[in-house]
Amino acid sequence: MGGLKDKPGTMDKRKRRKSTPVWRPVCTKASSLEEHVVKDVGVKSEIGIQMHEVNESTIEVMDATVSPKALEDGIEDEAIKEKAVLSSAKHSLSVEVGASVIRFVRGKQGSTKEKIEKETGVQIILPSSKQEDAIIIEGTSADSVTKASKEIQHIIDEAVKTPSLDYSHFVSLPLAIHPELVDKLVNFQNSILGINDTCVGENLEGNSDEDDSESDAQDQQLGEGSAVAVELKVTDDKESVKVDISGIPPVSSAPKEVKKSKSSGLSDSRIEKSIFIKPKTFHLTVLMLKLWNKERISLATEVLQNISPKVMDALDNRPLFVRLKGLDCMKGSLDKARVAYAPIEEIGSENRLSRACQVIIDAFVEAGLVLDKDIGHELKLHATVMNVKHRKRRGNRRGKANSFNARGIFEQFGSEEWGEYLIREAHLSQRFKYDENGYYHCCASIPLPENMQLC
Repeated sequence: MGGLKDKPGTMDKRKRRKSTPVWRPVCTKASSLEEHVVKDVGVKSEIGIQMHEVNESTIEVMDATVSPKALEDGIEDEAIKEKAVLSSAKHSLSVEVGASVIRFVRGKQGSTKEKIEKETGVQIILPSSKQEDAIIIEGTSADSVTKASKEIQHIIDEAVKTPSLDYSHFVSLPLAIHPELVDKLVNFQNSILGINDTCVGENLEGNSDEDDSESDAQDQQLGEGSAVAVELKVTDDKESVKVDISGIPPVSSAPKEVKKSKSSGLSDSRIEKSIFIKPKTFHLTVLMLKLWNKERISLATEVLQNISPKVMDALDNRPLFVRLKGLDCMKGSLDKARVAYAPIEEIGSENRLSRACQVIIDAFVEAGLVLDKDIGHELKLHATVMNVKHRKRRGNRRGKANSFNARGIFEQFGSEEWGEYLIREAHLSQRFKYDENGYYHCCASIPLPENMQLC
């Protein structure tokens, strides 16, 4: 560029500039700039981001982001009337995708993320916490950032259609609000599992994370030797006999033999506690949903609350009672059952329950919250009591985990009278998360008629 002569007042400006404290946290090489670099030039964009050139090889950035305007416009120094064109300005975009789908953007060992970065020339910053759900895309041009954003959206759109992303929410009609029904369900489970009444409180939660460690310990105890050695010592002919029982192994009694037979029968039938539903979550399912980000959850909440008047109209503003009777099997035979449930019958047979559920389904479909493959499915309301999907995995047991033998259960409870109950509410429920009452976390709810409306 040649030497520059100082113009009047230029030295004063430089002195004033040097006397101002400057923070320079980030450095980028001048190779990212155009060839024409002006020495000792203070640059300031229209949003207050400063860049300061130290010498011909280094540029110090005074802020973490640069306005896109700085890319397009030449920035003129008042002292020398030259332009420094910044070709390495950063474009940044924050995309809220939802914590549950970030793993699809990352890919196996980061392969998907690296592929997008290589193809678009951007840097993708994934959140460090599972509670965060936003991805940062940084690039040197708006086009590259936009291209990467579209690719990420395409990956998510495809992922949500697959079983790899489980359903996160559902519209439910809670039945567990009736304590007497919960008690019946607990007794049903205890009777099958051979649990005493004293354990009812412990089994009420129906925690599928628990295992059968107690039964295993009893079986191990039954397998031990039954030999008994008793040492008798007589200290005086007139005194009583003292018996030393130290070191005597436990002796199997008749009741334990019965319990072993019960445990063995359950094992042969592939029945364990984990496949029972939690009594405090007993419900009817209206619609399954995949809501993978806050925006979709908020929309679903709004949809449910807005259709409350239409649901009331479908029910004729009158209370709705249902009857639960017997058991039925879904998917498979009794010998290889996968789901056992209690059939639901609307009392009065006016079809009001089906009409109300259809109002809910139609509203969520119209809002774009239902997957294409789920649209048009026939509604079959049922109250699940056992499901092999809840089975705890222990080693390589996938073959046995696919079913259980329900023949004995149906012989005993096939005609069970569960009772008649009022449907009081409809919930937008979140799976895998529970409120203090033990029921699924309620994101939103609408009341249903409990009393007759008099005209």
